[in-house]
Amino acid sequence: MSSTDNQLHYLSIRQAGELLRQGELSPVELTRACLDRIDATDDRLHSFILLLQDEALSDARSAEAEILRGAYRGPMHGIPFALKDLYDTAGIRTTSGSRVDIDRVPAEDARTTAGLKNAGGILLGKLAMHEFALGGPDWTTPFEPACNPWNLAHITGGSSSGSGSAVASGQAMGALGSCTGGSIRGPASLCGIVGLKPTYGRVSRFGVVTLSWSQDHAGPMTRTVEDTAYMLQAIAGHDPRDPTSSKAPVPDYSRSLREDIRGVRIGLPRHYFFDDDPGVSQEVVARVEQAVEALAGLGAEVEDVTLPSLDYVRAANSVIMVSEAFAYHEPNLKTRPQEFGEIVRSRFRIGGLLNASDYLQAQRVRTWARREFAEVMKTVDFLVTPTMTQPAPAFEGYDPASTVRGKSFTAPFNVTGLPAISIPCGFTESGLPIGMQIAGKPFDEPGVIQAAYTYQQQAGWHELRPPI
Repeated sequence: MSSTDNQLHYLSIRQAGELLRQGELSPVELTRACLDRIDATDDRLHSFILLLQDEALSDARSAEAEILRGAYRGPMHGIPFALKDLYDTAGIRTTSGSRVDIDRVPAEDARTTAGLKNAGGILLGKLAMHEFALGGPDWTTPFEPACNPWNLAHITGGSSSGSGSAVASGQAMGALGSCTGGSIRGPASLCGIVGLKPTYGRVSRFGVVTLSWSQDHAGPMTRTVEDTAYMLQAIAGHDPRDPTSSKAPVPDYSRSLREDIRGVRIGLPRHYFFDDDPGVSQEVVARVEQAVEALAGLGAEVEDVTLPSLDYVRAANSVIMVSEAFAYHEPNLKTRPQEFGEIVRSRFRIGGLLNASDYLQAQRVRTWARREFAEVMKTVDFLVTPTMTQPAPAFEGYDPASTVRGKSFTAPFNVTGLPAISIPCGFTESGLPIGMQIAGKPFDEPGVIQAAYTYQQQAGWHELRPPI
């Protein structure tokens, strides 16, 4: 790993935004730097499914002209970003990483895509992902799996695999991922970046290809907490085209970018996240314990909490997910099964084997978990846990079924819909990133951002760069 330097592609959105606003940096120059970085690294990383070089440079020239005439739109104006390839892009192919949708060209942008464009962002292209947001690294799909920039022999996590590798490696300054059981926070943790799953309903899913209607979330992946706040600002808010979209007011997330967690109450569910489980890396747990000590040193009050429903939430998440996924994909599974990759086809078919009783029992667990988490959140402000049970595994010998067995540290917050962020909190002895997860009360993204920002500024892990 290396410390941060002055290469343009490794500027944060905040740093680049100040230079762009002041006229000290051109959006064209910044976009070219990202395109050059992609050209230099993507033959090894495989982050991109589709690169929009000409379109990006054209948009960058338009942004430059707007800024020069004083029409600066805000922190995302002139910033190069990329999209997981299940976000609809008008007139641009959106494949969901699958042969099934290899020629699909939406007529309209997703609400989130439009939000970033309206904020002045420059779309670089569409990013690799696990097929239909569930598959896994699968060589039976049309696209090469993305590789981890900290060690190319290791996976990025999923399903927002290309989002994790592109942001961590400096190919894009930010990206959108989607999250049904951990697909934003997982790759963020394994790639050493920041990933935020907002509260369910905070960000519209209109134009985002469905995996599980009741558990899907859209959110940003960036190198710093402040950059996550800027991207969230551009995409948050009510959208009448998404019936689950909340009408709760959208605050100014930049106001949360201040260092102060004195008196904040942090709950640790040690019985699930920190216990001596053979499926959980004790190296990961130790690094997160150190991060919790740092939070306490900054003034937070730490206490243990108990959530018995955690022992059942992973199963509920999986049952709900594959049941709803089967319902969405059933027509194509019946008429074009050969066009699905082997991993996702087998997982979707499991959804067809479950019955109404299985689904309803999973929903009963979900109701229990929501009530239990709500009660605990009356006594603490945040829950802090490891993001993932293990650091990034190697491709060689990787078992895709491992993602549906054992514990999940991210799924509880998809089932309950609570906001949760993953931030870097250290590395393994072999140099692989480790993430800490901070979860908050419904729509308390400001609090989650402030807690994460306070730790980030004290710890400084975001300043390190992968060796690629």
